[in-house]
Amino acid sequence: MRSKLLIFLIALLFNYSIAQEPRKQPAATFDFVVAQDGSGNFKTVQEALNAVPDFRKVTTTIFIKNGIYKEKLNLSNSKQMVTLIGESVENTVLTYDDWAQKKNIFGEEKGTSGSSSFYVYGPQFTAQNITFQNSAGPVGQAVALFVAGDKARFINCRMLGFQDTLYTYGYGSRQYYYKCYIEGTVDFIFGSSTAVFEECEVFGKTGGYFTAASTPDSIKYGYVFINSKFTGSAAEGSFYLGRPWRPFAKTVLINCELGKQVKPEGWHNWNKPDAEKTSFYAEYKSRGDGANNEARVKWAHQLTEKEVKDKFTLDKIFNGWKPID
Repeated sequence: MRSKLLIFLIALLFNYSIAQEPRKQPAATFDFVVAQDGSGNFKTVQEALNAVPDFRKVTTTIFIKNGIYKEKLNLSNSKQMVTLIGESVENTVLTYDDWAQKKNIFGEEKGTSGSSSFYVYGPQFTAQNITFQNSAGPVGQAVALFVAGDKARFINCRMLGFQDTLYTYGYGSRQYYYKCYIEGTVDFIFGSSTAVFEECEVFGKTGGYFTAASTPDSIKYGYVFINSKFTGSAAEGSFYLGRPWRPFAKTVLINCELGKQVKPEGWHNWNKPDAEKTSFYAEYKSRGDGANNEARVKWAHQLTEKEVKDKFTLDKIFNGWKPID
């Protein structure tokens, strides 16, 4: 009788302990896994991108295990709704080392566009926890990431380079960067796309220009930085917030923290006086050592609270596209 009671109590305690265990979450599922050690579906990222069916109408999710993947990557326009998820942002690195003056197989210079480590043409692309790098060093234009596709999203990613690190290439392309880290020297965020950078860190390594927008005259919004930081290892007063690559460049900072690297005048006209009439550079409630409303160039703007609320919501900027749920 005593032994039966003991067995009953042990079973009762066992069942109770099982009941108290936290419910396990279902494991994440991926369409493809990339791993250099052969434990996934592919050893290279380009193989996985190539395997995505053309014009697939549902998301294809690719998990990339930690590693330094030295590949010149291209996501073609037919590969839509692709999501790349890295194992960790510090250790999942997609890198290459081309630069603008490097020669191709015909002895011709590759040029700025030809220097990129990763080309994103496919629409509705998402990247998370990934480092995009151009490791060529301070050799002139050397693009780490070239984004042309519409509705591109980058979450907790890093873009590393020197001159021309991030090329927001696509005309009419809408791009969203959230909690990203972007570093470089001269014009290292540049291009014609409409792009929002929310809670990002923009890091200037040596003196130069944080941005060089080339917003077309037909596009209402260029670059909008929201709750972001402009910092760096560069000397005090060595960085302009931006200069107009094309006449109708648009760059706006909203509630951003500016480090001592920012020049008091803030903006540069690229030695094109006419660009002062067509470009739109503006700030709202900048703070930090680099915030200096009174010293800014006269052709820049300080936004009102009403202007920010009426014109600079994600819905307005992206014309109805919702990059976050």
